[in-house]
Amino acid sequence: MSVARRIKRYWKVAVLANIKDDSQPKPEGVPPDAFADFDHIETVDAIRAAIETDGHTTVFIHADANLPYALREANPDICFNIAEGLGGDAREAQVPALLEMFRIPYTGSRVLTNGISLDKTLTKRIWRDRRLPVAPFQEFNFGDEPLRPELKFPLFVKPAREGTGMGVDLKAIVKNEKEMRERIMYIVNTYQQPALVETFLPGREFTVGVIGRSDAKLYSRHPEWYEKDGFHRFPVLELDSSRSVTPNIYSQAAKSKDIGEEGAPGYVCPANIDPELDRKLKHFALRAHQLLYALDVSRTDIRLDEEGNPRLLEINTLPGLTPNYSDLCLQSAAEGIRYEDLILEILYLGASRWGMIEPREVSPDPGKKR
Repeated sequence: MSVARRIKRYWKVAVLANIKDDSQPKPEGVPPDAFADFDHIETVDAIRAAIETDGHTTVFIHADANLPYALREANPDICFNIAEGLGGDAREAQVPALLEMFRIPYTGSRVLTNGISLDKTLTKRIWRDRRLPVAPFQEFNFGDEPLRPELKFPLFVKPAREGTGMGVDLKAIVKNEKEMRERIMYIVNTYQQPALVETFLPGREFTVGVIGRSDAKLYSRHPEWYEKDGFHRFPVLELDSSRSVTPNIYSQAAKSKDIGEEGAPGYVCPANIDPELDRKLKHFALRAHQLLYALDVSRTDIRLDEEGNPRLLEINTLPGLTPNYSDLCLQSAAEGIRYEDLILEILYLGASRWGMIEPREVSPDPGKKR
């Protein structure tokens, strides 16, 4: 079987990201954890270094208001997109929409998927309607809406359209009506968006990464990674928050701590679970990915209810890619996949969608007759 060929041997790859600047004070009127999902420049540097190991040149472009002009000046062959966007209810779709308009190839999911996936309520509605297991939930726009009868205390309250544990702390678990109304109003006023209220899930928490497409083997440098359906399920990672700074809550404060630091969650990969639960978690993660039309890579968070049944929490169509830190990178490393190979795989899967790679020539099966 021959190797998939690039139509152009080496590319100019622009890495697009929003960067944290801890030296600058936050603007007035933004939440205390605003910009928590932005990346550090060290992550961008690691991605660039990984891409350059295969001969490509790279450039970093800030995904700010100057992005349209910077793209025209840089004129990249393809963009490696990890940009979170600059605000609004579908901010993760801003950069993909711009790239579509300019007809510039890019990695990862497209506009609609990135617009939907950040909206936790809409995502849950789609999953629920297609019979994926989610906990009972309700969105509050004002705070005085009547609570649906299927929602029983304790409940969990968080922003409906944020990631990286933003708006999640020890007060996210509410035990009565008064606490719930106060927390809803805090979310609505602080984050200027609806609050998502759902049944609190007291069980273990996991995250499951998925990479690939139905035709991934035709373009991958590692076709052996993929199963017959074209997807690779990474090992299940358990997030043990029992000893974290926010016990039993995977909060933004807990996520921001380095692995092994006091108050950080435990990261166990592969998770110590029975084969049947492992199969279920991977099945649900793939279905969650497919039902939102996610492309090439995603990571889905799942938690067990009081009876031990998996319930889907949310999907990240722009999973973090900080080496030795981000969940997807920990899952990849747990099965011996190098960081460089993970990054290049995401790049080449994206490039193949834009006709930048010729498919591998598959040898006919000599045992089959026409």
